[in-house]
Amino acid sequence: MPATGTTRNTLRRSIATAAALPLLIGALASCGYGSEAEKDEKSNVAATGEKLSASEVRIGYFPNLTHATALVGLQEGLIAKELGGTKIKPQAFNAGPSEIEALNGGSLDIGFIGPSPAINGFVKSKGQNLRIISGSASGGVKLVVNPDKIKTLDDLKGKKIATPQKGNTQDVAFLNWIAEKGWKVDPESGKGDVSVVRTDNKVTPDAFKQGSIDGAWVPEPTASKLVSEGGSVLLDETTLWPDKKFVITNVIVSQKFLKEHPDVVEAVLAGTVKTNEWINANPDKAKASANAALKAETGKALAPAVIDPAWPSIAITDDPLAATLKTQADYAVKAKLIDQPDLSGIYDLTLLNKVLKAAGKPEVSDAGLGAK
Repeated sequence: MPATGTTRNTLRRSIATAAALPLLIGALASCGYGSEAEKDEKSNVAATGEKLSASEVRIGYFPNLTHATALVGLQEGLIAKELGGTKIKPQAFNAGPSEIEALNGGSLDIGFIGPSPAINGFVKSKGQNLRIISGSASGGVKLVVNPDKIKTLDDLKGKKIATPQKGNTQDVAFLNWIAEKGWKVDPESGKGDVSVVRTDNKVTPDAFKQGSIDGAWVPEPTASKLVSEGGSVLLDETTLWPDKKFVITNVIVSQKFLKEHPDVVEAVLAGTVKTNEWINANPDKAKASANAALKAETGKALAPAVIDPAWPSIAITDDPLAATLKTQADYAVKAKLIDQPDLSGIYDLTLLNKVLKAAGKPEVSDAGLGAK
């Protein structure tokens, strides 16, 4: 399917829509995994060397492949190595709102999170509580369907298609894609020309296998789990974006922590940059590392039939792809789903660009949304 301007309008307004709809605030999830906020606090990761300005740094992430930078960086000790004697306290979350709450409440310093809750957290605090300081991942979202019932995109009309959660990133992306087709769906109930069934990704594969849904617009690894159950990929969301890139995971920081401990933030970013470089240079080893981290976190590794196709569909990047975030917000406004949000200052890429420059890598843009 060609990436038409109209289609891009649809997807670009999707994430910001979810972030700002008052009724959906509590439902936002970083990457569409898990509907319940859940946190797992681990013991401090061992540290060696000279301590920086903080004795520890609390880092949040999701046990998802779209958070591969965190999974691999912690698993391989690449982030800890940059921190010297400053300890890492990892915290796993299953929903974006809980991570934002932890950041705003002072129990989290740095987090890996999706665009919707990042926008939502920034707007709700009137720009006072967080900054996006780096990118982490792009892509990894697919429309998977039952090939016996759906053979073309037009066949979706009248079918039951799951999204992870009402108002989450993938939910509004699909709702707006539907609108571009000229079909009508009530965003609250999900009823209309297509039945949008909000289903936790943990149970979506079973629902698909049982026939209670005909497909799903979901992130990895759920998409590949559905394929392993006989599903067929009908659309990869990356094909709808310029350069086939759109932000799915960012790195955010508490503004208070950034102000008080810039050396620690810089060290973490040095670790994420080195992690991303290692992941891209060693995809098979990185895949195994991420799977080992998932097994340690969830008690179960992903099967080869799931992780093998899922892994290459996610692009690991330092670039936060700020222009895509800005466009998402702009089109949400044009859709009259939110008032014009003031996103000025949502990015502070100063330390990231310092790290990138030192590593001989090109600097990245904040698309005019940087802190002054």
